[in-house]
Amino acid sequence: MKIAIGCDHAGFDLKKDILDLLHSLSVEHIDCGTDSAESVDYPDFGEKVSRHVSSGDAERGILICGTGLGMSMVANKFPKIRAALCSDMLTAKMSRLHTDANVLVLGARIIGKEMAKEIVKTWLNTPFEGDRHQRRISKIEALEEQLKTDESQRSQ
Repeated sequence: MKIAIGCDHAGFDLKKDILDLLHSLSVEHIDCGTDSAESVDYPDFGEKVSRHVSSGDAERGILICGTGLGMSMVANKFPKIRAALCSDMLTAKMSRLHTDANVLVLGARIIGKEMAKEIVKTWLNTPFEGDRHQRRISKIEALEEQLKTDESQRSQ
């Protein structure tokens, strides 16, 4: 599995810890920045990670900002992205089991380092259940296609 990971300045320290975890688990990754705690704009890094996942260059993504809210909003603008803001292991597990979340979003100012690492491990190791949940994911995908069609027709 290849993971694209990115953060803003508020998530920089936590991203370093998550990168260490990914290395220890031998998880291939693409580091999309930022590379310091100097102030940056979260949409720039949310876009980079989301483009990798949306295009299939990475199977999943991890985004980190102060609360996780901004990165969630950015990521969920992209086709094929199902980003989930998780603050505990239960939400991480359910985001994979029921919604096949392909982007995990963490709030560095909300959760501690050890909790974040447990959330990441849970999220990485939980498979999608499929079955009735696939039917629901298919409805989300159909809605996404319909919205693209609607937008295309409006621009003509």
